[in-house]
Amino acid sequence: MAAPLPYSLIATDLDGTLLRGDDTVSDRSLDALERASRAGARHLVVTGRPAPRVRPLLDLLGCTGLAVCGQGAQVYDAGAGRLLWSVRLDRDLAETALGKIEAEVGQVHVAVDQDGVDGLTLIEPGYRMPHPTLPAVRVGRRDDLWCEPISKVLLRHPTLSDDELAAAARSVVGSLATVTMSGPGTVELQPCGITKATGLAMAAEHLGLGRAGTLAFGDMPNDIPMFDWAARGVAMADAHPQLKAVADEVTLSNEDDGIAVVLERVFGFRATVL
Repeated sequence: MAAPLPYSLIATDLDGTLLRGDDTVSDRSLDALERASRAGARHLVVTGRPAPRVRPLLDLLGCTGLAVCGQGAQVYDAGAGRLLWSVRLDRDLAETALGKIEAEVGQVHVAVDQDGVDGLTLIEPGYRMPHPTLPAVRVGRRDDLWCEPISKVLLRHPTLSDDELAAAARSVVGSLATVTMSGPGTVELQPCGITKATGLAMAAEHLGLGRAGTLAFGDMPNDIPMFDWAARGVAMADAHPQLKAVADEVTLSNEDDGIAVVLERVFGFRATVL
């Protein structure tokens, strides 16, 4: 009789977690994930990136299954090329939330991710993309951001830190939206109540899996709900202090194969790629 799997579901964030700084995945991490899959575990990408910005990375990973995108607002089926589940952020609520935030902290610079598998990222004048490899379309004025349904709003402030901006936004937004911080220069508004945990739970249910068998990896405060939902949460070495505070374990950094190190240990693999 085969030994039971230590975990049946492996949930990994992308930026700062599975991906290295150049948007690649190390051979060792790919090997560890592949061997875990052969052993019977399922791998789910759980990311703040919207589905259109995740598709090329899923190809790199050889993933033809599900992925949780847009901070949990989207469950994408890579094999079918379609969204199984998607929650939009009401544009009127988004504008109201922005008005409250700017009344509190002054002008912010704004971008939006459009909903759908082909949705664009639109940025208003003054907004600078935090990740230079992510494509975006610049619009002439803020009103142009709302031309199509959206999944989330991205905010930057000219002087406040991410932590300061996120705290100020949470203090005034209330139930209009969920405020998350998902990376350097990335404070976001998404539909109220939507987090990585809601998307992960939806995808896991679709696969017939549950939280008790889930091992999650992340690096930023937006991963806290995912860690709360999963059986075990592993933070990367350079993760945000808020995530480290709730993690069950801290591994090496994304540049040092932190995910592979943990998978090799818990699954009993010998490292074959160093």
